[in-house]
Amino acid sequence: MTRNKRSENNDGDGVDTPRGSRRRRWIIWSLAVAFILFIVAPVGAIFTAYVMADVPEPEELVNKQVSNIYASDSTTELARIVPPEGNREQVNLDQIPESLRGAVLAAEDREFYTNPGFSITGFARAVKGQITGDESAGGGSTITQQYVKNAVVGNERSYERKLKELVISAKMANEWSKNDVLEAYLNTIYFGRNSYGVAAAAEAYFGKPLAELTPVEGAVLAASIQRPSQLDPWTNREEAEQRWNYVLDGMVATGYLSQAERDIAVYPQVVDPALNQAYVEATGANGLIKNQVVAELERIGITQEDLDTRGLRITTTIDIRNQNAAVDNVNRIFDGEDEKLRSAVVSIEPSTGAVRAYYGGDDAAGWDYANAPIQTGSTFKIYGLAAALQQGIPLATMYSSAPVTTGNVTVTNVGGGGCGYCTIAEALKRSHNTSFIRLEQDLQNGSQDVADMAHALGMARSLPGYPATLTENGDQPFDGIILGQYESRPFDQAIALATLANEGVWHEPYFVEKVETSNKEVLYEHTPTTGQRRVAANVANNVMSAMAPIAAWSNQNQLAGGRASAAKTGTTQLGNTGFNKDAWMIGATPQLATAVWVGTVDNTPLRNYWGGNMYGAGLSAQIWKATMDGALEGKPLESFPEAQPLGFNNAPAPQYVPPAPKPVTPVKSDPEDEDPDAEPSEDEAVGIDGGVPEIPADPAQVPPPPEQVEILPGITIPNIFN
Repeated sequence: MTRNKRSENNDGDGVDTPRGSRRRRWIIWSLAVAFILFIVAPVGAIFTAYVMADVPEPEELVNKQVSNIYASDSTTELARIVPPEGNREQVNLDQIPESLRGAVLAAEDREFYTNPGFSITGFARAVKGQITGDESAGGGSTITQQYVKNAVVGNERSYERKLKELVISAKMANEWSKNDVLEAYLNTIYFGRNSYGVAAAAEAYFGKPLAELTPVEGAVLAASIQRPSQLDPWTNREEAEQRWNYVLDGMVATGYLSQAERDIAVYPQVVDPALNQAYVEATGANGLIKNQVVAELERIGITQEDLDTRGLRITTTIDIRNQNAAVDNVNRIFDGEDEKLRSAVVSIEPSTGAVRAYYGGDDAAGWDYANAPIQTGSTFKIYGLAAALQQGIPLATMYSSAPVTTGNVTVTNVGGGGCGYCTIAEALKRSHNTSFIRLEQDLQNGSQDVADMAHALGMARSLPGYPATLTENGDQPFDGIILGQYESRPFDQAIALATLANEGVWHEPYFVEKVETSNKEVLYEHTPTTGQRRVAANVANNVMSAMAPIAAWSNQNQLAGGRASAAKTGTTQLGNTGFNKDAWMIGATPQLATAVWVGTVDNTPLRNYWGGNMYGAGLSAQIWKATMDGALEGKPLESFPEAQPLGFNNAPAPQYVPPAPKPVTPVKSDPEDEDPDAEPSEDEAVGIDGGVPEIPADPAQVPPPPEQVEILPGITIPNIFN
């Protein structure tokens, strides 16, 4: 009987046994463990990750984007500052055409406004695409996920990264508005052609502002998101157009495009990538302006991070009419001349210090001649004259123009010309070296007073490669300083001249007028200043008075319409070769001070188109006149204040007693000196022209000069003063 009962139980008649009970318990525990492992644990992990996830606020996620540099009109772009990540411009959602927004949603996430940050149907589409091989079917990631991947977690291929992406996407969908997510995405996504965000892409593909995009053009951009490099229509038109058609159909399905518009849609033309300038920071002279602007931004506290992430709009002082006048006239006047010729042009507004034109060459990444130390020739005589006037030596003081010996050298004029005895004002017009050496000898501290006056007026006290300027190894400069022996920049010449033109009041030169972020926050705005008086007003006015006739004297380069100016030419020789190497024209009106230099790229002889020597009254003066005429056209004719007899603070003028005249034999002027149209004119007796040597302040205490002297970094010439 017992045996039969066991047999019945083993037959599974529902009677419990120890063995059956153990089996059921094992199954229950297995299911429980599986439930915990595969459902509870992942859900718990996801819940924990969700709670712990830190979703930044929209304003905390900054993108690398382009900063733009504009002329003073705030609309003419001069240059861009492009971060390493590429070309991007941040825009608000309401600046993006609705049709473009619809195109992107149709391409990447048609359920964006209803999904919770991730899409089950999106994953289904991705699976379908993998099975059917239809890559145009769409991807599995929502727009929110794509943005999180690009801006927060990165694109590393790992389960941990994917989990973070899903969790943060879900949490972001709860904490951010949908429009905030879409705006951030449209400013972040890569479209190819080094363009990030829709604004940069509009320029890169169609060369037009974002607001002007048509629906079919917006669809081209949206179609490129999936595979930016492979779906550029310039290189892969067939596949790009297939994806474009998919986007347009999606726009119809989602209501962003009517069927009638879809039926007449034609694939639009795109810009040749080779002609795309979106990634180019600057061209030509504008590249050198960009360098000056960036350096100034650093000085005023605008950081590199600001430049890279805040989409700055930088308005400069550059007047586009002034700038074009400088650049265009250099190119026009150089046409047909030696291809080695180079020029620098700097224009500064005397009343403010604003740099209105800056030309240092045509190579955006090349040598900046406007910022290069260059010997100044006879233009430096005006600083010696200012020092003399400040000490009470008037313009009417008579000086001999005969050869003069100082130390162990004899100074002469170009071509041996002279005027016998003439006023220092006349000597400035004729640019007599000898008269100005005598003037310098009458200064209380000689050559040091010339250097101090130049520094006071705005000449830099140090430059790259020159720890101290206008000095002889830290000591008093040689007497040749008044003849332009030492180096200064064209930029410095414009600054110092602007101070004199502003009745002796110096304004710090500046390029940056205003800096705003892409959100219109003003980070910086230049505050006008009253300037600093650097020399007595009447001293400056007397210098301007002495310079007044020179533009007309120098090959008839007076300004158009009889506009008053104050100018000075200058030339320096190339060693003892008999040729020249630097030609200058500096001159001002009350509204604008402009310095012009002409030289060669390799410091070879400076020749005009017929092979003759070039002087300051030649191309330099022509460029100066054309630049000033172009910049000032239509502006009021203004004159400098009338120079008064010397006197300071109503005190009696210092009494100047000239040295007793010595008998001299008048030196006959060079025939060219009598003809202001000749090349060179008397006005071109300059700097170290005519074999004028470098003149030590105290020859007995100065060691022999070197065999070579460096004119520009890396460029040396034979020293003619050995």
